[in-house]
Amino acid sequence: MLRFHGPSIGSRTGLAVSAMVRVLACALLAMSSAHAQQDGSAISDGVVRIGVLGDYGSGRDLGGPGSVTAAKLAAEDFNNRVLGKPIEIVAADHQNKPDVAVGIARQWFDIDHVDAVTDLAVSSVGLAVAGLATQSNRTVLVSGAATSELTGSKCSPVITHWADDTYALSAGLVNELAKRVGKDWFFVAVDYSFGTAMVRDASKAVTDAGGKVVGAVRYPFNTTDFSSFLLAAQGSGAKVVALAGTGADTVAAVKQAHEFGLQAAGQTIVGMLTFISDVHSIGLNDAQGMYIAAQYYWDDDDGTRAFARRFFEIEKREPTKLQAATYAAVRHYLRAVEAGGTDEAKAVNIQMRKMPVDFFGRPGHIRQDGRVVYDLSLYRVKTPSASRTPWDYYEKISVIPGETAFRPESDGACKFDR
Repeated sequence: MLRFHGPSIGSRTGLAVSAMVRVLACALLAMSSAHAQQDGSAISDGVVRIGVLGDYGSGRDLGGPGSVTAAKLAAEDFNNRVLGKPIEIVAADHQNKPDVAVGIARQWFDIDHVDAVTDLAVSSVGLAVAGLATQSNRTVLVSGAATSELTGSKCSPVITHWADDTYALSAGLVNELAKRVGKDWFFVAVDYSFGTAMVRDASKAVTDAGGKVVGAVRYPFNTTDFSSFLLAAQGSGAKVVALAGTGADTVAAVKQAHEFGLQAAGQTIVGMLTFISDVHSIGLNDAQGMYIAAQYYWDDDDGTRAFARRFFEIEKREPTKLQAATYAAVRHYLRAVEAGGTDEAKAVNIQMRKMPVDFFGRPGHIRQDGRVVYDLSLYRVKTPSASRTPWDYYEKISVIPGETAFRPESDGACKFDR
């Protein structure tokens, strides 16, 4: 150990040595602080715990167990440890009920020490859990809910939105299709907030593109008979019939549209929020020719295929865009925890917004309002003869740049202390 004895050293030399000691002390303090952050000491309760809160009922093929698999694959990328601390994935079914979801999330946050929650399929569930997480200072990685309110009036410094949202799937989709398919639109929409938001945003986009909304009908959630709604669409003469629904509703509507001969008569079907699992259930014979927008398709490129191979080995089916978004969200979150040295919600979310997003090998970024921005693609469902292998369903028509697809940040009314 070095010892400095002031009295035996000349005044000028003593001052120099004293300054050197101060510099050395500061350097040691900085090194100690950096080490404290990177040794995992700032990880709450010594575990990075991520909850996958999804739909295990009617929407289980969209997210559900596959979202859990996706989150676990992201953890595997870190050998299930970050900063020397274990990563734990927990899961639960919210049953499409906001009160059930909030009850689960409250126990996760208050008792089980869950640091982040993801999936959150269904907009009402996403909004409810995001509100609780904001109060509880927990991270929210929304890969399921589509409502753009999550980065608008309901935004928060702990929320990031990874799903393609209602704005992108309405206005962004319309802008691309109006110039390719037609400008006269008819909407068949589910009768709750999601369908209302989709029709509202898409109608404005149709008008702005010089088109015309010739009609709209709304149906109850979980409808099985779409005959009256599709007859109205058929009678309208609209070039584009846009379906603003999800899951089983979309499957039933597309099958019945084929039976009524809408496509054969020259009308184009657009699935505004359609998943590859929906197309799988419909079958190419009935779904061929319909248009879909998505941020992920398993056979797009090497990056999407690499994740799909790992996922398929476990689930024996290709991942949906929701499951892919869950993987990307959890992976980016863990990278931010590693880089920032903490899982404290506000700190890690600041770090997440600083870092570029690697979206299956393609660039993305996170805006201050929490919107994850990436390119979307417009796809057309293949004919049966054009499909070469199982799950070979989509033909890419065009790329919709992220800056065009998503609502401008200035238009979202997001306000919080930054």
